[in-house]
Amino acid sequence: MKTCKIKNSSNISEIGHNEKKNIMEITFHNNKTYHYYRVSKRVYEAFLKADSKGKYFHARIKGVYAYKKLEQK
Repeated sequence: MKTCKIKNSSNISEIGHNEKKNIMEITFHNNKTYHYYRVSKRVYEAFLKADSKGKYFHARIKGVYAYKKLEQK
């Protein structure tokens, strides 16, 4: 999955999205990576455009989508 480096976020370092499988990958600054399932391209794009990635994550992703923690990169 191709990911984008995120600048100006105190929590999130990378975000990626697999459009065919609707999986969003988020890597945090603590090097923990998670896959969030059934995330639409629209939600992913809104996340990328959000002024505050952390606020968007807590309001629109965390607790909303099923997820799995991946092994550390």
